Amino acid sequence: MLDKLEKIGNRYEELCAKSEQPDFYADPKKAAALLREKNDLETIVTAYRAYRRAEAEMADAQELMAEPEMKELCQESYAAAKAEKERLAREIELLLLPKDPNDDKSVIVEIRGGVGGEESALFAHSLFRMYSMYAARKGWTVELMNYNDTELGGVKEADFVINGRGAYSRMKYESGVHRVQRVPETESGGRVHTSTATVAVLPEMEEVDVELNPADIEMQVYRASGAGGQHVNKTSSAVRLIHKPTGIVVACQEERSQVQNREKCMRMLASKLYEIEQEKLSSQVTGMRRSQVGTGMRNERIRTYNFPQGRVTDHRVGLTLYRIDDVMNGDLDEIINALATADQAEKLKNARG
Repeated sequence: MLDKLEKIGNRYEELCAKSEQPDFYADPKKAAALLREKNDLETIVTAYRAYRRAEAEMADAQELMAEPEMKELCQESYAAAKAEKERLAREIELLLLPKDPNDDKSVIVEIRGGVGGEESALFAHSLFRMYSMYAARKGWTVELMNYNDTELGGVKEADFVINGRGAYSRMKYESGVHRVQRVPETESGGRVHTSTATVAVLPEMEEVDVELNPADIEMQVYRASGAGGQHVNKTSSAVRLIHKPTGIVVACQEERSQVQNREKCMRMLASKLYEIEQEKLSSQVTGMRRSQVGTGMRNERIRTYNFPQGRVTDHRVGLTLYRIDDVMNGDLDEIINALATADQAEKLKNARG
């Protein structure tokens, strides 16, 4: 591990020297890539330098212990430096774990009503609101792509982009079936109903990241429906793209212009095709979205939102919080932090063999 850290340190110094050269920004794309690499290495280098300082402090304290009048004081310094060195060793081990190359990307989120009829659509709307509020807390922006609502204010399906650096690193844990237990607004008898909604999270890909052959794409245009202003039902601004080789269908009707809607569709299509390529690379039987969402049945849940008891339980890590209002208002960090920690622990276990 120390050899690897020395190499990382040398590479970091090399990148620092390059970034100070007058012609560094002559190629903006290359410069941006090198700066990203430099920033990624900086955290590891900082931790490693602190590790070496702790190591030196241990050696100094041990040397001074030979003097009787300094022994007690140096024992305390030695113990403190040793504890810091051990803490930093654990931190560095985590930092050296392979990073998901998509972690810094924005995400495309798909929410669908599942089991439970109109109540599942209302819950899907609650999830859309929750993620929108979480994005606002993180300083990210939400860009609506496709939104199909119901007469009672629910959502049959909602597709949207959360734009922000690192959005995928946090949002990827939200993929799966979400279950709600509450008294529906449409229930007159006060009975608690159980419904589900499904969430799929994909890293947003640009067209340049995925090979798209225009001949493989069929474009259909139609009139937008639902809330949207004067253009609704007057112009064929909504766009549907069909990728003929795979049968993937994406649609967008939230923009006023056909060109803008097509651009959004192409981003969605690129992300879905990337998903298929990842499936091939990892030799999975089912694709990312199917593994995330399943069939939408109640027993495939990853999280339960129980309104009568005011609790939210994430079944993957066994975490239960009794502050459902905060969670539904976008306070998701405690849950996501627990999932990220569990993910790191599993990766660390695998790395150690």
